[in-house]
Amino acid sequence: MNVNQGKVLVTGASGYIALHCILELLNNGYEVKGSLRDMNREDEVRNSLGTEFNNNNLEFCKLNLLNDEGWDDAASDCDYLFHIASPCFIEEPKYENELITPALEGTLRALKAAHKSKVKKVVLTSSMGAIAYGHNKSYCNTNDWTDTSKDVGAYIKSKTLAEKAAWDFVDKQTDESFSMTTIHPGMVFGPLLSNDREGISASLITKMITGEFPALPDIFFTVVDVRDVAKLHVQSLTNHDCDHKRIIATSQKGIAFIEISEILRELGFNKSPKSLVPTQLINSLAMFNRDMKSTSFMIKRGRYGADISETISIFDWEPIPLKQTLEDMTFSLKTILN
Repeated sequence: MNVNQGKVLVTGASGYIALHCILELLNNGYEVKGSLRDMNREDEVRNSLGTEFNNNNLEFCKLNLLNDEGWDDAASDCDYLFHIASPCFIEEPKYENELITPALEGTLRALKAAHKSKVKKVVLTSSMGAIAYGHNKSYCNTNDWTDTSKDVGAYIKSKTLAEKAAWDFVDKQTDESFSMTTIHPGMVFGPLLSNDREGISASLITKMITGEFPALPDIFFTVVDVRDVAKLHVQSLTNHDCDHKRIIATSQKGIAFIEISEILRELGFNKSPKSLVPTQLINSLAMFNRDMKSTSFMIKRGRYGADISETISIFDWEPIPLKQTLEDMTFSLKTILN
C-alpha cells in the first residue's frame, strides 16, 4: 500500500458514493477529512467503513452546502478535494430550487475554499444527467451538455447548472491554483457499505426484489458500479491526463429498466417485475403528477449510449460486469433487510 499520499477533503461523507470513495482513499494511503451536515453521524460512517485501516487517517468536520461557515477551515490543511455532496430525491420536488440552490451554492463554496487553500486537485462528482438530456443524441460524449431550457427535471438540472458553474469558476482563475476533473456516473449500483436504503438506486432495487413494483416504466439508462466510480475518483488525483476533463463513468450501452429486473430474476429474486406499465397511462398521469411527468420525460428520451473511449484510454478502465454489480448489491441489501 502507498503511504502518506496526502489529505483529501470529501464532502457529503455519509453518502453512497462518498463512502466508497473514502474507503478507496484510505486503502490507497490517503488521509481523509469527511464533511457531515450532522456530526452525530460520525460513528455511523466509521462503522460503515470497518476497521481495516488506520483510524487516525480519518477525521470529520461539519459543513452545510447552504452555509459559508467552516469551508475555508475544512480545506486549509487538505491537498485535494472530492466534492460529492449534492441533494438527490427520488420524488420530484415541488420547487426545483430545493435541489438546484444547494447543488449550485455548495459547489461554489467548495471551489472557493479549494482555491483559497491552494489544493492541488479538485474532483467533482457530476452525472450523466449533465450530458445526456434535453436533446436526442443516441450516443453521448464529453462535449455534450444537457439542455436545461427543456423540462429535464430538477435533479438533472441541478447537476448540469452546478457543473457549468464549476467550470466557469475554474476557467476564470488566472493563477490556475488547482486542476479539476469531473466524473460523470450513470445510474450507480453496487454494494452498500451502510444500512441506508434511502438512496435512489438502493431504494429502486429494494422495491424490485421485494415485489413493491408490480410493473416498470419503459425507461433506459446507462449504468456503473459504485466501486468503479470510487476508483476513478481516486485515480484522478494523480493521473494528470484527466486534468481539466469531463470523465464519463458508465456503460457504453443503455439498458432498459426491465432488463435489470430480468437479471435480478436470474439471481433468484422472483418478485422482480416481469411487465411494463403502459406508457400511455404514464403520459396521461403526467399532466397531474410531478413524478409521472419526470417518468414520462425519461421514457421519451429512450435508449442512448455513451462514448467511454477516453475513460478506457486514460485509466485503462475495465468496468465491473452488471450482473456481478447486481449480485453484490443484492447480497448487501439482503443482509440489511434481514
